[in-house]
Amino acid sequence: MKPLCEKVIPDENSSWRYFRYEWDHMDLNWHYHPEYEICLTLNSYGMRYVGDHIARYGDYDLVIIGPDMPHGWQSEANLDVLTDEVSKNDCLKGGTLTAVGLKEPVLMGSASKNRVKEVVYVAQIPAAWLHQIVNEQRELASLHSLLTHAKRGVLFSEETARKAHSVFIEMETANPFRRYILLLELLALLQQDSQQELLSSTLFTHGSKLDFTVKKLDKVIEHIYDNYTQALSAQDLAKLAHMSTNHFHRFFKKRTEKTLTEFINQLRIAKACKLLLSNQSPISTISDQCGFNNLSNFNRRFIQFKGITPSRFRQCFSSKQRAI
Repeated sequence: MKPLCEKVIPDENSSWRYFRYEWDHMDLNWHYHPEYEICLTLNSYGMRYVGDHIARYGDYDLVIIGPDMPHGWQSEANLDVLTDEVSKNDCLKGGTLTAVGLKEPVLMGSASKNRVKEVVYVAQIPAAWLHQIVNEQRELASLHSLLTHAKRGVLFSEETARKAHSVFIEMETANPFRRYILLLELLALLQQDSQQELLSSTLFTHGSKLDFTVKKLDKVIEHIYDNYTQALSAQDLAKLAHMSTNHFHRFFKKRTEKTLTEFINQLRIAKACKLLLSNQSPISTISDQCGFNNLSNFNRRFIQFKGITPSRFRQCFSSKQRAI
């Protein structure tokens, strides 16, 4: 299902938005928006969706999500079955579906009546405003790496989440000036966490291209992005970068931390994930649309990157889940 575009209105007398929600069970539809979002979830257990990453979440779940990255949460109370064909266990093993630090799940049925409220703290920060203050104030330069990682979504440690909880609590009663200072404190906490975990694929965003700072690769990345469904040769790409083929391979791997083949396949798989979630085209058709020469190769590469087959990936996002 296509993610919904959310319109975010900043708080009065503030450049960004802060809010706190309480639910019997959290059910946030799959959506995206052009703002950065910092989200702390308490007293809740279930499934978290960030781009093409699917994982279980637990108490003190803290993430930052970059602009236009589709995301959503669904508490355990809503997870009856994923589909008739796919069991919950199928959607919790391998690849990006590995469980992440889940504590004991909440009780279902009548026992769930005794559960405490699920709480969510959220800070939504306009990207242009945040980029401006980070670029203009040297003291904030260390936040550049955090914002770059946020394009894929970042999960933080429980220790950082507990510290962030204290900051969010103070935000509730703070005036706009103090709340601004607390936002900087919150960003500093996130940046200092040495246990950050990147979530979604590099290229899974809603309609945006990668912004590479290495100018030599600009032409190459643009060419790959525009032609990844066609055959691409390292020799032709090396010419675009004005390098020998061997030098290009080394340079590309150093700058992207991936081989050329890995990079192209990841782009194709990210596109395949979008198509699998946004329409019901046959998987063989999606394979062709994403540049794979045959279905078996597509299935093999998809399993390599995602840990499950394309059909199981689609079923995990089936319409039977209310949150997606």
